[in-house]
Amino acid sequence: MARIGYARVSTDDQTLDLQRDALREAGCIDIYEEHAFGARATRPELAAALRACRTGDSLVVWKLDRLGRSMKHLVEIVEDLQQRGIGFQVLTGVQVDTTTSHGMSALQLFAALAEYERALIRERVMVGLVAARARGRKGGRRPKLSPEQQHLAADMARGGIPITTIATTLQCSRHTIYKAIAPMGALSVEVQSLELS
Repeated sequence: MARIGYARVSTDDQTLDLQRDALREAGCIDIYEEHAFGARATRPELAAALRACRTGDSLVVWKLDRLGRSMKHLVEIVEDLQQRGIGFQVLTGVQVDTTTSHGMSALQLFAALAEYERALIRERVMVGLVAARARGRKGGRRPKLSPEQQHLAADMARGGIPITTIATTLQCSRHTIYKAIAPMGALSVEVQSLELS
């Protein structure tokens, strides 16, 4: 039953000494250390620490904010550990130890907070879309082709130029061309049957 430590600092001028000492004092022999900004998606040392954990082991961090990029990410990691039979312990600040009933209650609270955070984000996005529509802007991605390119594609299709050639010329996918010219009536039944076959 190993205790595996994970330590992280956000910048190169910060030191890992405090975390390293606390993790060693907590019985961690293997400590994975990382210099990575909190929101960064790729953390090779965290991935290695999670792979090193086996059933019955515990992952230990100095503070809760050293682990997850967000509340949602944190809950996902801890739930994955729990499903694999691995404990999780936080040494300072909001102390969590999922090997105890109190720690499991804390985890459930974090899961509820993560869901609340997701709901708030969804609500803000929806309010933003409504406000943008009220100002005449549509939500969603910008079209891959400008209106001029769409008209050019339609003219080329009407002139009998194959969709593949149009897509190559405008440096986009065939799907983008189909989507752009279909509303303009430029895609004849003959062209459709030729290109889709």
